[in-house]
Amino acid sequence: MNKAAEIGEKIPAQPGPRDERAAANSMTPDSVIPGAGPSPRRGETSRPDAPASRPGERATVRLRDTGDEEPPRYAPEWLELREPADAGARANDLLDPLRIRLANLPGKGGIVIHDLGCGTGSMGRWLAPRLDGAQHWVLHDRDPYLLHFAAVASPRSAADGSRVTVETRRGDVARLTPDALRGAALATASALLDVLTREEIETLADACTGAGCPALLTLSVAGRVEFGPPHPMDEEITEAFNAHQRRDGLLGPDSVTVACEAFSERGATVRLNPSPWRLGPDQAELTAQWLRGWVGAAVEQEPGLKARAEKYLQERLAACEAGDLHVTVHHTDLLALSRPTGGAS
Repeated sequence: MNKAAEIGEKIPAQPGPRDERAAANSMTPDSVIPGAGPSPRRGETSRPDAPASRPGERATVRLRDTGDEEPPRYAPEWLELREPADAGARANDLLDPLRIRLANLPGKGGIVIHDLGCGTGSMGRWLAPRLDGAQHWVLHDRDPYLLHFAAVASPRSAADGSRVTVETRRGDVARLTPDALRGAALATASALLDVLTREEIETLADACTGAGCPALLTLSVAGRVEFGPPHPMDEEITEAFNAHQRRDGLLGPDSVTVACEAFSERGATVRLNPSPWRLGPDQAELTAQWLRGWVGAAVEQEPGLKARAEKYLQERLAACEAGDLHVTVHHTDLLALSRPTGGAS
């Protein structure tokens, strides 16, 4: 059961015309939920009349066509599907040093936490009940629909029963400034670093360290996948996928190294912890969707793999359906404890 269900709320159905919701729900078993699969290269689009993709975006469906101002988005279905695996993977070992930092903050009126690229709010549902004291979460995302989902399914109480409140802000992490985080006790993000460029990570580090705000940045891809049982093509697909992740200046599996350097150079103390997905028969639906997206990205990067990769995918999906496949998808969590500036509260 995911955290949204545990608190008595469920991510709501998408608002909008009924026929569009029905189309989204008629996805065939072979479909890839938007967000799980490959994205257009920078400057390309998923359809002729769609706006060009921007740094850090992946191809996603639109709720309705409202013009170029509405950004592409991750599908809530994909974010909901992966939420239990994300919750089980995040590094609890990083919470103790974070709690110590938060406990030593001046003032007793509660803390402000900014969740960057919040999606449907899974980070808040995971973290808020693990921290004591009143919390006010500021949820940032470029997609107004995801912000809506995140707000209505947000937790209401902290670990000690203190109140948790939320507000939403639509915006782009690439434009984040220290002023936006002034007075914040923490900035968080999930699965964000690997879809950023070096410049964008430096912007993020500037904003956090400039505000004296710690950052908990979880679930960045590490570029390693382990299968049981193994297959001769595993390594070849992994290499092609990793190359796809690095396309057009995105950092992919190099993102944690770059983020460590960026935060350390700005005086922060950085801690890392592994946060792998461990997928087995109980996560077959997630595994199948992840496999389709993973292999699809590899083939997009290396079209010569197509014929062999299709056979590989069918074999892997058959093993998944039979309950015979186990996958470890490696990620890394990063905690950057910036030097206090006197403005944090």
